[in-house]
Formats: sequence, C-alpha cells, structure tokens
Amino acid sequence: MRELSARGHRVLFLERDVPWYASHRDLTNPPYGRTALYPNLAALKDRYATAIRDADLVIVGSYVPEGVAVGEWVTRTARGISAFYDIDTPVTLAKLDRGDYEYLSHALIPRYPLYLSFTGGPILERIERRYGSPMARPLYCSFDPTVYYPMDNQPEWEFGFMGTFSADRQSALEQLLLEPARRWKAARMVVAGSLYPPDIEWPANVERIEHVPPAQHRAFYTAQRFTLNITRADMLRAGYSPSVRLFEASACGTPIITDYWEGLATVFQVDKEILVARSSADIMSYLHELPDGERRAIGARAHRRVMAEHTAAQRAAQLEGYVFELLHRQPAPALWNLRFEHRAVVRAP
Repeated sequence: MRELSARGHRVLFLERDVPWYASHRDLTNPPYGRTALYPNLAALKDRYATAIRDADLVIVGSYVPEGVAVGEWVTRTARGISAFYDIDTPVTLAKLDRGDYEYLSHALIPRYPLYLSFTGGPILERIERRYGSPMARPLYCSFDPTVYYPMDNQPEWEFGFMGTFSADRQSALEQLLLEPARRWKAARMVVAGSLYPPDIEWPANVERIEHVPPAQHRAFYTAQRFTLNITRADMLRAGYSPSVRLFEASACGTPIITDYWEGLATVFQVDKEILVARSSADIMSYLHELPDGERRAIGARAHRRVMAEHTAAQRAAQLEGYVFELLHRQPAPALWNLRFEHRAVVRAP
C-alpha cells in the first residue's frame, strides 16, 4: 500500500472484521492509503459499491471470507480491471479439484481479467489453459527494506529456524536442524514458532521461542550465523514459490540454507547467494567447513539480490506493468512511470 501510494495511486484496503484478526493486527492504522473494515458482505456492498465501481483496479485476495460471492460481485460491479491475488496457489488449485470453493470457483477464474500468484513457473500456464484465466502472472511476496536490513551484531546462535509447526515440514526440520544439533552438542541453535506438539524431543542445545513479533524479526535473523528455510509440501511440489522468509532473511544479510525446490535458481544463485541442503551431512559441512568470510559473502550477495529484485517498491512497479500489459496485451515497461488517473482499490484478507 505504501509503495503504490508513493507512485501516485489512491489505495483503499478493505478487510472483513473477523474477531481473531481484531486482536492480531500488525498495523491497525497505516499512515498511507486508507484502511477500512466491514462486518459482512451486505455492508461491503452497501458502503463500497461506488469505490469498487470507479476504481481502476480492484484486487480480491485469496482467503477472503465469502470470497466467491465477493468475487462475483466485484467482477459485476467494477468498471476497471478486477484481479485475483492468490497467496497459496497450489492449495487453491487442489481445493478447486476436490470441489472446495472456499474463496474461488472454476467459473469465477475466467471472470477475473488478471490472476496474480505467489507461485510462478508452469502453474501459471496451467491456470490459463486448464482454468481459463485470461492472464496469469507471478507477483511474489516482497519485503520492506526500511524494516529488514543488516545489523552489526554478534551471532547468538549457530543455526536457527522460524516457522509455525506444520506436519509436512517436521521431517525436514528433524533432519536438517534437530539431528545436526544432536551431533554438535556444543552449538547453540534455535527454533521459533507456535503449535509444536509437546511430544517433540528437543535437543538440550536447541532453544525454543514460542513467538517472535514482526518488529523483532530482523534481530532474530541477524542473531544467527545461518538460518534454515523449509518449504511447505504444496509449495515444494509446485516449485517457483519463494517464501517471504527468504527475502526477509536475505535482506538482513543472514546466509540461508534451504531445501531444494524447482525454480530456486530463478530467485537466487545457488552456492553464491543461497545454500542447498538435502541431508544432515550437508548441514554439518556448511556449519563446520564453510569459511566465515565466504559465509558473510553469501549473505551480502543475497542482500544485493533481494534489494535489486524483491522489495515492495519493485512489486508495485511490477503490478503496474501487468496492468499495462493487460490493457495493451503486450509488455510495456516504458509505461511503468505513468500514473493511473483514478483509484486503486485493493481487497485482501
């Protein structure tokens, strides 16, 4: 929102007022654009029909409550471009294939002129050919360089991981962090995240942190010599799905060790900007044998890469580029500095 506003757009962010989110909002009153809450679908239609109708661009996000009904109304009402922004594309397509229309339906996809996805690669062609999207494009997650940047501090942990418990990631966590911790008992390691079952046998040298607030993410990353990325199974199968943690940790200059997924090399240069581990032995080799100068260089190169390609400002420009591509049916990077005349209205969960 901030970067779109900085580029001259008037942005309205509409969010369903769900009780759980009410006490867990990271930013309650953003100083850029306009944020508003609505209690139900009827109120959304009653209060914001004019804004939706007159906007140049309306984006409906995945996981929006009553998302199919919202999408049907938006695509009927909007005079400008309506788009769907999918932050969980492999999950969405699996839901569609089993008839689960929580926030998107087969019939709705062709009605959105633009399908934006956190996942790139071949899945976008599938969305166009199989599901009838007029235009599907990647719009990866991004980071804020005013929040995530290197800090000159001494690492507290040799190795760490941040992520909520997920059953499909637990075997990788066991192999890539817990087993190395057992082998190297003198090393301090850390796992931050909630919902881990009480029966997990944590090595004594692995510190557990239940929750790291977003304001403390930078300090958490920079307190590690290496940080671990483990990809969710759905994203692993689809490939081309970089998590925001990859960009945030890289922005902090912390070297990342990750599992391998198809498309990784399109985001980072393997062995130069990121390290890949397939076994506990790989982890032990990196922790023990990689010279500290090269460790720091990997973090620095990754930092330069994400600053050049994955900031929120670059995503705002990329979004503009897709809009002009849709309008002209051809890439138009020379037009990215133009300003829309009216409003960009963004709908997301």
